[in-house]
Amino acid sequence: MVVYTASYAEKLPTSQGNLVVTLMADGFDVPWAFDFLPDGSLLVTERDGQLFHVSAGRKQRVEGTPRVAAEGQGGLLDVMVPRDFAQSLEIFLTFAKRQGRGAGTALAVARLKPDNMRLNSLRVLFEAVPGASGGRHFGSRVVEARDGSLFISLGERGDRRSAQNLRLHQGSVVRINRDGSVPAGNPFAGAEGAQPEIWSYGHRNPQGMALDLQGNLWVAEHGAKGGDEVNRVREGANYGWPVISYGRHYSGGKIGEGTTKSGMEQPEWYWDPSIAPSGMMVYSGRMWPEWRGDIFVGSLKFDYISRLSERPLKEVEQIRSGATGRIRDVQEAPDGSIWFASESEGAVFRLSR
Repeated sequence: MVVYTASYAEKLPTSQGNLVVTLMADGFDVPWAFDFLPDGSLLVTERDGQLFHVSAGRKQRVEGTPRVAAEGQGGLLDVMVPRDFAQSLEIFLTFAKRQGRGAGTALAVARLKPDNMRLNSLRVLFEAVPGASGGRHFGSRVVEARDGSLFISLGERGDRRSAQNLRLHQGSVVRINRDGSVPAGNPFAGAEGAQPEIWSYGHRNPQGMALDLQGNLWVAEHGAKGGDEVNRVREGANYGWPVISYGRHYSGGKIGEGTTKSGMEQPEWYWDPSIAPSGMMVYSGRMWPEWRGDIFVGSLKFDYISRLSERPLKEVEQIRSGATGRIRDVQEAPDGSIWFASESEGAVFRLSR
């Protein structure tokens, strides 16, 4: 087990008393995502295409990452360590992949060498087609379902109408098997004119995704001007973008047909004004039992971690300090502490008792 040495700490008042905010690693250029290896060390992505291994506050670059289209919001995005890593040594990465003159969100798998310094046998399992120009709305998170299949969240790449077009992957959550094949139970597998990987659609730009404690899938997604949403993702469901929304266009104009329409899902929660939601996790309660089952979402715009709870779901707390600038990812560590990546600080921090 890695033992970390704090180089900075401060107290942060919350509903569970004063938490300690500890700097765990810094010097990153736009850290986008991180995940824990079984020994407690970290893998951290930088959007420009770098992957780092962090152990005891020291970071080293991991070679062998895929070539990425590092433009606008694109680049190297999520990293996920599967449950069987100790046996498989595999990790999964989402990234913006060059596709002709455009780019699309892709998922790759590779084996991490035991010295944590190189990826081997990298191969692309999935890529959203067709590619699109511009550097907006790639998504993208990857989550391992309880049955071992993989969920990937995809933005609509700035083409609003594509989120309602089942012939395209854009604006959807897709589900694939670990070898890249299509699970037989996917709702549109075998449907004429539909991409068989699609699990749900009508999403704008889901940059947060997590399983709850019952194994249900949730996403946090960017709206336009207002209308950022938290959605429980159901098989085959349509989440409405751009037909319905609780936001408005940046020009102030109305989006679509209003806020409701038959056959389209309502969000479990929405923010107005927008907070620009990023990484999310559902908390186990290991260190703070009172927070068991609560959803934590980072805010890029307002520099805090949102805690959502209760039924119906609502934001019940904003966790913020001098370290919580542009939160890009939030994860629970094996000991139940909460870690987050701050883009503006270029660092990863730990929240603990």
